[in-house]
This record gives sequence, C-alpha cells and structure tokens, in this order.
Amino acid sequence: MKFKEFLAGILTGIAAGIVVSKVIDRVDPNVPADSVLKTIKDSFKEEGPIDGSWIVMKPEPFQNNVIKMNVYRGGISRIKNGELEQFEFAANSSTGTVVELTKV
Repeated sequence: MKFKEFLAGILTGIAAGIVVSKVIDRVDPNVPADSVLKTIKDSFKEEGPIDGSWIVMKPEPFQNNVIKMNVYRGGISRIKNGELEQFEFAANSSTGTVVELTKV
C-alpha cells in the first residue's frame, strides 16, 4: 500500500467521524438530564449531605429578560443545622449550566 492511499484512508475516516458527530448533535443536542442532576448534586454535596433530588427529563422553554433557552427543571433538598432546606433550579439543557437557583 502506498503512503498516499494510506493517508487518503485516514482523512476519509476523520471526515466520516466529523459528519457522524454533527448528525448526532442534530438529533439530540441536549446533555442528558441525569448527568445534569448528578453534577448539581455533587456541588451541593461539597457543603454536606443531601436528602433528596429530582429533575424533569424533558426540557422546557425558559426566558430570563432577553435570553431564551431550553432548560431542565429540578430540585434538591437537604437538612442543614437541623432544618430542611429546599432549592429549585433551572439548568441549560444544552450545556448543563445552572441558570437559576432559588431557595423555596
């Protein structure tokens, strides 16, 4: 096999990989909801144990002033200093970044 044929095969493989990656992103550009929840739970666990958590698996529209995006909604509860604390959050479904966190 000649070097040019070998190189052409490698380049073809790379191009095919890029195309497949783009197609997969178009099918579902969202970060998995359970992955987002795990990341948020890990952040809360740095301050102490959590009591419970939940997340809605289907993204919903969210608008904060002029910014529009799809978000996962969820919540975390924990006991701190003998009292129950509950938080609700909205996390960008494309990146997993928390865009809203409120204490309930």
